[in-house]
Amino acid sequence: MSMTINNPSTIDADAFTVRRTVTIAAAPAKVWAAVTRPELIIQWFGDVAELDRLEVGAEGEFGFEGYGRFPVRIEELDAPHAIAYRWGNENATPSDLDAHSTVFRFTLEPLDDGAATRLTVVESGFDNLTDPAKAMESNRGGWDSELDELVAFVEGSA
Repeated sequence: MSMTINNPSTIDADAFTVRRTVTIAAAPAKVWAAVTRPELIIQWFGDVAELDRLEVGAEGEFGFEGYGRFPVRIEELDAPHAIAYRWGNENATPSDLDAHSTVFRFTLEPLDDGAATRLTVVESGFDNLTDPAKAMESNRGGWDSELDELVAFVEGSA
């Protein structure tokens, strides 16, 4: 089975955001699980995913081999439609997360009577960072590869 091919991420330099929308040939519930359950998140996004619970204010870490571990906090939760994660960078710690972080928000929309899902990620807050342009370009490439992995994981585990 061939994986759904999706357009790459885009940068809005004026709004300091990176955005990507992908279509996944799987039901929203399956996609929702893949973006909210740590044991599934690590199947496509990094190699460490820890969350103490699934609710606003929950804390944890996401980690990527070669890049380190980053503190995470759930900022918004509207199951099964939207979740937003704030994640640190520039050596942020949980206590100064707000000052050194961006927020990425997943929204899920059912397509084809629920047989497929449109997933959009918008990462915002790059204007908080030391080098917004560099961070946006880095994360633009990151979302291209990571969301391709998400599509392959969810479609392949059907």
